[in-house]
Amino acid sequence: MKYFLTNQNEYMDIILNNNKEHFEVENLSVDELLKVKKFTFKMLIVKINGKVVKQPEYYNTYIKDGDNVTVLHLISGG
Repeated sequence: MKYFLTNQNEYMDIILNNNKEHFEVENLSVDELLKVKKFTFKMLIVKINGKVVKQPEYYNTYIKDGDNVTVLHLISGG
């Protein structure tokens, strides 16, 4: 999938949930990624290169070229 944010020639390739993704931006915040990829579930765990990103940090934590990103849905039951 391609995602265009700017008219510049910057780009990045990441691994998102074990799938290669291409974005025509130099970097992307976690919040922007979740919106672009339509992750709307309220209870998410996001990891970048194995490090957990807390929800309040989604707006100022940036994903860069080559990063391995995992987004998990938390589901509980009883």
